[in-house]
Amino acid sequence: MKETDREAVATAVQRVAGMLQRPDQLDKVEQYRRREARKKASVEARLKAAIQSQLDGVRTGLSQLHSALSDVKDIQRSLADVSKDWRQSINTVESLKAVKDAVVRHSQLAAAVENLKNIFSVPEIVRETQDLIEQGALLQAHRKLMDLECSRDGLMYEQYRMDSGNTRDMTLIHSYFGSTQALSDELAKQLWMVLQRSLVTVRRDPTLLVSVVRIIEREEKIDRRILDRKKQTGFVPPGRPKNWKEKMFAVLDRTVTTRIEGTQADTRESDRMWLVRHLEIIRKCVLDDLLVARSLMVQCFPPRYQIFRSLLNVYHQALSTRMQELAAEDLEANEIVSLLTWVLNTYTSAEMMGNAELAPDVDVGALEPLLSPDVVAELLDTYMSTLTSNIIAWLRKALETDKKDWVKETEPEADQDGYYQTTLPAIVFQMFEQNLQVAAQISEDLKTKVLVLCLQQMNSFLSRYREEAQLYKEEHLRKRQHPHCYVQYMIALINNCWTLRESIVSLKRKYLQHDADEGVSLSQPSMDGLLDAIAEEGCSSLLEEVFLDLEQHLNELMTKKWLLGSNAVDIICVTVEDYFNDFAKIKKPYRKRMIAEAHRRVVQEYLRAVLQKRISFRNAEERKEGAERMGREAEQLRFLFHKLAAGFGEEMDGHCDTIVAVAEVIKLTDPSLLYLEVSTLVSKYPDIRDEHIGALLAVRGDASRDMKQTIIETLEQGPAQASPDYVPIFKDIVVPSLNVAKLLK
Repeated sequence: MKETDREAVATAVQRVAGMLQRPDQLDKVEQYRRREARKKASVEARLKAAIQSQLDGVRTGLSQLHSALSDVKDIQRSLADVSKDWRQSINTVESLKAVKDAVVRHSQLAAAVENLKNIFSVPEIVRETQDLIEQGALLQAHRKLMDLECSRDGLMYEQYRMDSGNTRDMTLIHSYFGSTQALSDELAKQLWMVLQRSLVTVRRDPTLLVSVVRIIEREEKIDRRILDRKKQTGFVPPGRPKNWKEKMFAVLDRTVTTRIEGTQADTRESDRMWLVRHLEIIRKCVLDDLLVARSLMVQCFPPRYQIFRSLLNVYHQALSTRMQELAAEDLEANEIVSLLTWVLNTYTSAEMMGNAELAPDVDVGALEPLLSPDVVAELLDTYMSTLTSNIIAWLRKALETDKKDWVKETEPEADQDGYYQTTLPAIVFQMFEQNLQVAAQISEDLKTKVLVLCLQQMNSFLSRYREEAQLYKEEHLRKRQHPHCYVQYMIALINNCWTLRESIVSLKRKYLQHDADEGVSLSQPSMDGLLDAIAEEGCSSLLEEVFLDLEQHLNELMTKKWLLGSNAVDIICVTVEDYFNDFAKIKKPYRKRMIAEAHRRVVQEYLRAVLQKRISFRNAEERKEGAERMGREAEQLRFLFHKLAAGFGEEMDGHCDTIVAVAEVIKLTDPSLLYLEVSTLVSKYPDIRDEHIGALLAVRGDASRDMKQTIIETLEQGPAQASPDYVPIFKDIVVPSLNVAKLLK
């Protein structure tokens, strides 16, 4: 207490010191005293109230304890009285055992008397029940059956209660009512037959289905009552529980499975479209059945049965089993597509489970897949493998068919723009299109895989196409009269390359969603290059045909006959123009390149004729005459190729200027300026070599050996650099059997 008092004084001192820190606060001492007095009074009042409350509680507790003690003593006295009375009544209970036995016998006799009428009328009831079952009066038949079973079960229960070990009497009762079980089985058979035809019955006679459901409901109630009694007595009548509700769903399950399996009307041997027909029949049957179940059957069953949900699950499971069976068969590629399209798309579409009339009760998103992802993946792998083999075979066959057209005596067909073509591009890309459309029905991923496969096989096919085109050309060169329409079909082959190129771009644009797809994007440049190579080789083959016809006239150039007056260039121009009238059937991108190449080669052949030293001018007059003739012929050629290229809106390369430049070197009258003229020629045409200059000087016929050597050696010291866009013209010209040393002599 002293410690507490000290703490209280210290606290009070601290509070007072806090209140009186300034002189002006002394005036408020009385005010502070009254405030502290009020607080003290308030605290004391609360303490008194709390103590009073505690005292009241203790007083109440003590009172209740006194009452409880009194009650315990009363109970103790009552228990003592009960114990005394129980000991006195033991002998009385034992003396009532005879009464108890009499009660049991009375109960059995009462049950026998109660069922006496039924016992004697069992044979008659059995016959009536049998007749009612045969007549289809199932409810009445079941009522009779229930009476029989009730009589049997009552007698057997009483016998069980009296003497559960007396099997003889139990067997006697069971054998007397032996027909009851047979009637129950017969009635069940009729119920299952109705349920098997429930989707038909519910339309024609829904009351019959309702009767079946009522009978099953009755049996379920009896089963529950007997199972409850079993817990108390251990007695179960024979044939119980029947579990007819469970059997009902099992019957529906078997019925649905049999119905789905029975929709296969054809086999692959009898109809190539057997699977498509089978799946379509399944779709119609399942959709019709579920619509009937939702609109009619739900009205015949109690809501707790959830009959539509149960049937939906049954159908789904049966379909899943059937789809797995079909997937396990050795399906062809088109059959795999039909199956996967149906499983992945049709099943959940508005044509089936997504039907608007089923929508409120069928959540398509909650349905489990009919086929597991592993089975789907296996089917897709099989499909891709088969499709690869099929595409290779189709492409091979398409090429063989196209090759047969190449040797026909009639010209190939032309497209709407008049360009020759064969049926190959249309056949190939129609096949690709069909397969891509089919793949798109299954999934976007499969569509992309099929597109990649088509482009990969197209790449391989183009290599074979190139080889066959080369063989076609070589066969023609061995016997130029055959095939009769070689030029026209070679034009068609060239045009096919452009058509194939456009078709590939169109196919990718249509079926490829992501342009960045690595597998597809990488295939395009290689195919473009291959197609361009095939087209260029075809154009070269046609130009080779042209130059074979020009060979004789090209050999006349820069000869004595040419100098005296030859129409070789006229014939060359007419021949080239005539060929290019046929080449007008070539599509523009390739025809433009072909004209440019023909222009280059004609000029190159002309220059080769100049540099082959077929003629050596003897004097300035011959040089002038020859140079002027070269200039005129260069203009003829320039006009010809300008005319051929007029449709492209671009000027042709100035290859003819090379002839004019060479003519200027030949025409030069002052030999001292020859070095300057030759150096100008070399600067314009950097690919000109020493032997070309030596041959050109030899054609002039007036250049001395020292002059030739000086010009060549000087030019060797500072070779000209070619511009990036320069097209070589002298590079491929070989001066035959002459070297610089010989030309200098």
